[in-house]
Amino acid sequence: MFTVKFVGGAKKSFPTEQLSIDKSDISIKDLIDMLLDLKPADTPKLDTENILIAINGSDSSAMDGQSTKIRDNDTVSIIPIIHGGSPRKLVFEFSKKQIQVMEIKGQRLVGVKFLDDLRTKHPKILLQAVSSNFIQSAYHLKKIISLSIESKRNNNLLANKLETDILMRFALTTQISDAIKNAGIKTGANFILIALGNKKTLNSMYADLLPLSTDMFSKNNEPYIKKHFEITSKYLGSVHSKNPLADILVEKATILF
Repeated sequence: MFTVKFVGGAKKSFPTEQLSIDKSDISIKDLIDMLLDLKPADTPKLDTENILIAINGSDSSAMDGQSTKIRDNDTVSIIPIIHGGSPRKLVFEFSKKQIQVMEIKGQRLVGVKFLDDLRTKHPKILLQAVSSNFIQSAYHLKKIISLSIESKRNNNLLANKLETDILMRFALTTQISDAIKNAGIKTGANFILIALGNKKTLNSMYADLLPLSTDMFSKNNEPYIKKHFEITSKYLGSVHSKNPLADILVEKATILF
């Protein structure tokens, strides 16, 4: 027997916030199929494409994905990743945190000081900037940010600050200096600006930065990522998922210690 807990919007799909499942050694895929069968027809749809499924606090996509086995006495959490936005802004919510992401065009006058100035101007917003080369897709981005937020909630951050943990997990390193050197802002290169705050302050900052922004994920950076992290085609071929490269990156980010 194991327990399934519904978090946030997932609670709207079921008449109870918690279920006891009298089974064991079933896969995440089996559980999803079971939950879709158990969901009442008159409740909101459970969006299985935009959820994080955690087993005892750990993201299952960083284990064996949908093949991950659920054992006796496990606690499985169903956590929605709510998202929206435009080609120049990605907005989503995770664990009651509002997150806004945008890509800033590389310019000669936009460097490390840009982020420091932005933090001074918007002290109520938590900010981090990651080189666009190190973010494979929106799926990868949301998974890593969600992983960092969960790590903070479980007192398991790689560094003292959430924003530093985010950068380190994208860079796949436990060394802050290496994370900044490899995945931080570089003058003249595009970067992804990640912001956590309330809707009003995030919208205000977005309006200010819109002239500096560009459409997100317009460049295919998979070749760069595979080369930098030495991820071979054979390794990719061994991962059975819709997003093998992103899932490999998330798995590596999960086991950083």
